[in-house]
Amino acid sequence: MAGVLLDYAALRGHCVRPLALLNDSKQVAPVDREQLFRAVTACATQISIRVYSAREIDRSGLHRSNLAGLRAVLRDLHPRAEACLVDGFRLGPTAPPHRAIVDGDTRSAAIAAASIVAKVLRDRVMRRLDSLYPRYGFMSHVGYITPAHSEAVRAFGPSELHRRSFDAACYDASRYDAA
Repeated sequence: MAGVLLDYAALRGHCVRPLALLNDSKQVAPVDREQLFRAVTACATQISIRVYSAREIDRSGLHRSNLAGLRAVLRDLHPRAEACLVDGFRLGPTAPPHRAIVDGDTRSAAIAAASIVAKVLRDRVMRRLDSLYPRYGFMSHVGYITPAHSEAVRAFGPSELHRRSFDAACYDASRYDAA
């Protein structure tokens, strides 16, 4: 997950034009995401990233890990933004002041910018992991479940990158020694 503190004073002319394509990262073509990534990083005063391992997510749960990551990202962004917007979830009283916006990555440029940063970085990581774990097709599915990936997990078992708590029909993690 990512947080982006945009420098609104820098959003003029040629800097702002590429940002007109900001949207939910899943709705933007990969080549356009890369261009948006460069545009966002060029006009951001700060970017914060949080990555949680499969083991951490298995231990705490996906939802709790997401909330903890979003809280941490908000705490990282200094000076504090005039408005902290979060995609979807209220983060509770321990989080910095924020406003949750349902479908925020389609309704807020700042949230969409964070979505782009997170997705581009995740895709880059998945491409690198593909070279370490070529059986699973990480480069082609970049972390989303697909029929080919499900078949690979059934055939080879989950790798240490796979969450054991993920309740997927494609594999029964209890069949494999996950330690």
